[in-house]
Amino acid sequence: MALWRIEKPKNEPFLEFRPGTKERELLKKKLEEVKSKTVEIPLIIGGKEVKTGETVEIRAPHDKDAVLAVAHLAGEEEIRDAIEKALDAWTKWSEMEWYHRASVFLKAADLLAGPYRLEADAVIMLNHSKTPWEAEIDLAELVDFWRFGAYYARFIFEQQPEQAPGELNRVEWRPLEGFVFAVPPFNFFSIGGNLPTAPALVGNVSIWKPSRWVIYSNYIIMRILMEAGLPPGVVNFVPFNTKYSSIVLSHPDFAGLHFTGSYSTFVRLWKMIAQNLDKYRNFPRIVGETGGKDFIVVHPSADITEAVVATIRGAFEYQGQKCSAASRLFVPKSMWPRFWEAMKAELDKVKVGPVDDFTVFMGAIISEEQFRKIVSYIEYAKQHPEEYQIIYGGKYDDSKGYFIWPTVVLTNNPKGKLMTEEIFGPVLTVYVYDDDKYDEILWVVDKAAPYGLTGSVFAKDREAILKAEKALRYAAGNFYINDKPTGSIVARQPFGGARWSGTNDKAGWFTNLLRWLNPRSIKETLVPPKEWRRPYMGED
Repeated sequence: MALWRIEKPKNEPFLEFRPGTKERELLKKKLEEVKSKTVEIPLIIGGKEVKTGETVEIRAPHDKDAVLAVAHLAGEEEIRDAIEKALDAWTKWSEMEWYHRASVFLKAADLLAGPYRLEADAVIMLNHSKTPWEAEIDLAELVDFWRFGAYYARFIFEQQPEQAPGELNRVEWRPLEGFVFAVPPFNFFSIGGNLPTAPALVGNVSIWKPSRWVIYSNYIIMRILMEAGLPPGVVNFVPFNTKYSSIVLSHPDFAGLHFTGSYSTFVRLWKMIAQNLDKYRNFPRIVGETGGKDFIVVHPSADITEAVVATIRGAFEYQGQKCSAASRLFVPKSMWPRFWEAMKAELDKVKVGPVDDFTVFMGAIISEEQFRKIVSYIEYAKQHPEEYQIIYGGKYDDSKGYFIWPTVVLTNNPKGKLMTEEIFGPVLTVYVYDDDKYDEILWVVDKAAPYGLTGSVFAKDREAILKAEKALRYAAGNFYINDKPTGSIVARQPFGGARWSGTNDKAGWFTNLLRWLNPRSIKETLVPPKEWRRPYMGED
């Protein structure tokens, strides 16, 4: 049998949809096509479509009147059936040679990067309210997850123990016993696809509960997986009401949780798992990424233009609906007037609106619930003028879609509500510090907020960079120097943070795949001994 080799892939290139390009013209046509119809979305259980009759409408966040899809929801019966179908599929899938499993996801990657690309881009734009650029980088990330996942699986399986005379040693990289529960967020198509498939790539089976708000875009992923030849039952697509989570988490064959979402939801799920520990066949693996209170620290030696560009992109792209989005900004007093003048001039050029208008930089908030939450922070700032001053924006409107304009708030308290709580929207809070207090402000950045996901420092002074890198060692699992704190790329900046930001298992890297494996050491003795006595036991 030949040894199957996977070449190390390169990251999928991004389409830019520049004016006059063919891809821009084709994307606009695809957008009109997607908007012209309402898709019915079934459950996929054991490879078969299931329609329950209990449905939800999937609407475009920037146009509440546009019903993109009607999605069926699973009830208790369907969830239990999905678990049984997953367990039925587990034996063959877990024992399949790794390269056959990898082949399925490599084909899925080529399908997504090729014939499905423009359809997926269009659906992401309309379902998530993402601009063409945000949709494209999201799509490319899932392509990378699958290609690099296959490569890293081979890398892991190649890791074997040392040998010694007279024995043969090996490690069998087994998947977990049971099923993995995948719970992705609304904000990233790529995470929607990666959470159920990263465990599946190394032999596990998944129960996939897509976010209620983006069932349509996630269904595109499920269609691609089926076309790529994923065996029935390996991944089961079952959107359902959260009240049914206990059915999954109390099952004795529950083997792991792959989660991205809010801190509070992750804690609630973890507590439910803890209450059921004595029911499980194995201790479950818990992998979660839960958000952040991400920062940009500007040193007096920084280039203002570079820092301003990074701040606008880092805080306001995708309406700040990224766990990595900048929401805390620290600027030295000597630089602040010039910094703010430059930033305000650029913010005045930012256009908010429907994302099928290619001149728009910011679309809409995903849902009314999220819209109300973000607005509550803006209103809180207005109600506490002794601590906060809205110096830009503060405008919002939900008459047509859930729009919130870029909002900048100046504060005199670096430890206040808007500087410590995750807002998950286009609200940036700024603290201006004394130039000679740089060391102290690094301490505040580290200690004030409970999260530890992403952050960046802007400086030309190498000593200042070194200080920040050391002082903020645990404040950010992804730390950026002279760059925005968003936009990590698979295999180049493995993503994840600790503290309240999650378990830091680094999505898109081999460390995440290790969490879904259960290694077995095997020793074979070539010539077993025939005497039980040890040499020291001989007579003098």
